[in-house]
Amino acid sequence: MEPGAILEYFQARQAQIIELIHQIVEIESPSYDVERSRAVVMWVENEASKVGLDLQIEKIAAEGNGEHLVIRAFPDAAKPVLLLGHTDTVHPVGTNLVNPTRIEGDKFYGCGIFDMKANVVVMLEALRYFAETGTRPARPINILLSCDEEVGSFTGRELVEREGSISEYCVVLEPSAAGRVKTGRKGTSVYEIKAHGVPAHAGLEPEKGANAILELSRQIERISALNAPEIGTTVNVCTIKGGTTTNVIPEHAACSVDVRFSTMLEAERIDAELHSLAVFDTRVSLEVKGGINRPPMERTEAVAALFKKAHDISASFGCELKETQVGGASDGNFVAALGVPVLDGLGITGDGAHTLNEHILTKDIANRATLITMMLMEN
Repeated sequence: MEPGAILEYFQARQAQIIELIHQIVEIESPSYDVERSRAVVMWVENEASKVGLDLQIEKIAAEGNGEHLVIRAFPDAAKPVLLLGHTDTVHPVGTNLVNPTRIEGDKFYGCGIFDMKANVVVMLEALRYFAETGTRPARPINILLSCDEEVGSFTGRELVEREGSISEYCVVLEPSAAGRVKTGRKGTSVYEIKAHGVPAHAGLEPEKGANAILELSRQIERISALNAPEIGTTVNVCTIKGGTTTNVIPEHAACSVDVRFSTMLEAERIDAELHSLAVFDTRVSLEVKGGINRPPMERTEAVAALFKKAHDISASFGCELKETQVGGASDGNFVAALGVPVLDGLGITGDGAHTLNEHILTKDIANRATLITMMLMEN
């Protein structure tokens, strides 16, 4: 079928797609909410069963998080294409009372709609297209929706790597960056640094105390000096806490450290520096927890070729597709580390991820559905 006809197919389904997006967004599913995670997975499973294909569906329990979901379509001997996403959101239950699911002009608002529930519907719509037109994709299609991506994928990573390792390439339907797809992402490391001091009365005998907050504040200067933005490395202390009350020399203090990097060499450099911090006050001890969370997603030749494919497909139905590289990470980073080509940020254009202004643009729904479907049609 010609690109224009595929676009017209999705344009004709626009009202139904909007209704499905409304339904899934209304199922609040913040990370760590087991029952709501199961509820949104049940919704996806139910809708998948309606597309008209013989699907293999696997639900994997994730203790303390909910359920991961794998959907397999058109299985055969060829390597599959992996469509990757997640069902958890950052918004606490009840946030939809402040940011209700609604359309204003061309903007479709909702909690988690941009990141990334609307794009779960796009995956299902691509399957529906194949079912209703009798068309076969060039390769088997595997869909993986994890339930803890927003909080580090500590239960989902193994599953992401399992599915990624058997894939020809991976398409991640995370939010786009102003419509641009992501051909590179920085890696991330997350740390907590604790200082353990000696308490004392702040008025009667402060000299007997060892101030954990003072020690940590001096360490923060060292930590900040590790930044190397000219090569893509950022090191930021993002939260800090400490002390017990106003008249006690603080015994405890802790801070979180967010690290972003473009290469694993930089990740390892920062990791070594943080684990070798020397105390200023020898009465205070330091404890460093955490480490490298996600490797970087680098723009390889294979990734560039995958982007060209997506770019040319978009051009075939009158859309211009651009690329970018960003500091944020996703589950696509885990797949890229396996040497599998990854194209990320293929979700519907919008803005406001993780905020009360989160929205997608309805005019881009059919475009993205067409792009994803046509990518699946080409080898």
